[in-house]
Amino acid sequence: MSRCPWATIELAIAYHDKEWGVPLHDDRMLFEFLILEGAQAGLSWITILKKRENYRKAFDGFRAEKIAHYGARDVKRLLGDAGIVRNRLKIAATIQNAKAFLAVREELGSFDAYLWSFVGGKPKQNRWRRMANVPARTAESDAMSRDLLRRGFKFVGSTICYALMQATGMVNDHLVACPRHAELGGAPRRK
Repeated sequence: MSRCPWATIELAIAYHDKEWGVPLHDDRMLFEFLILEGAQAGLSWITILKKRENYRKAFDGFRAEKIAHYGARDVKRLLGDAGIVRNRLKIAATIQNAKAFLAVREELGSFDAYLWSFVGGKPKQNRWRRMANVPARTAESDAMSRDLLRRGFKFVGSTICYALMQATGMVNDHLVACPRHAELGGAPRRK
């Protein structure tokens, strides 16, 4: 199988084959990916994948309603948790993002509809032949980043937003040679 070249170890292969690029419309899961992509800033995605279950435990299953009420005791607990990235700014951003997430849901009805509006509600089908062609950001991720920041979100720069879009299937960035490209709606590879 000619997978995307970044999927080289078992954990990354499983993530690539089952999750990455699959259109996601569940508010709680979208919030989880937003937090994990922000946690990844400056680190490798595999580092975050290895810590994903620990994140779920440490942050109450990514239930924003609970995280939004975290206080100093919770921050101290999280800073002592070796199972997550112990960065005070990223922990504070998660709490702030939970509050902003709830505000978006209150205003617009769903976080899903809000995020997907940046791609017109359906996945953008790209046709990249090499990883070097895949952008780190786009006009859509720039717009998403600006609006998230305006709404009080943290750790949501354009590159983080584009990674979120890739992970949650807003864009299909599997290479055309990868079987997942066609499986996720991309046109079949031309011979």
